[in-house]
Amino acid sequence: MAARSSPRQAGTTRWLGYICGFAPDTGESVNTLIADPPPGAPVPPILPPKDGFLFLDRDKFHASFAGDLPADQAAFMGDSQVPWGVDALAGTISEPAWRTKPAWYLITTQDKMIPPPAQQAMSQRAGATVTEVAASHCVYVSQPAAVANLIKEAAAA
Repeated sequence: MAARSSPRQAGTTRWLGYICGFAPDTGESVNTLIADPPPGAPVPPILPPKDGFLFLDRDKFHASFAGDLPADQAAFMGDSQVPWGVDALAGTISEPAWRTKPAWYLITTQDKMIPPPAQQAMSQRAGATVTEVAASHCVYVSQPAAVANLIKEAAAA
């Protein structure tokens, strides 16, 4: 997420917000960031590509993506997930915005998709203001107030 002073003003992003997400550096992509997980790190249950798109294994969705939601809600999310293009994983960053913009990062300490140590490393190198919350990767559903508070904090800075 990024905040602009006006939607009509291109290039006026004032700050960046990362919600348990990837914050790649120059030359990195999601592929490079997930290529060498630390020993014992959870491996996201990404199914083999189908027609150029990726899905998470719906039977493992609850435990891996939405562990802090009720099972029926996680099952609905697993059944209705939007696929992501396999090509998106290889897109490299030419110049990360966090080098020139202030950043905020919400680390989810129970995340099974992006290990918390990886989130900590990315947020640290980005010089981000960090908030940690005991939540799954689905924090925007399980704890929307934590997400909203990070946005409010960034917007007020």
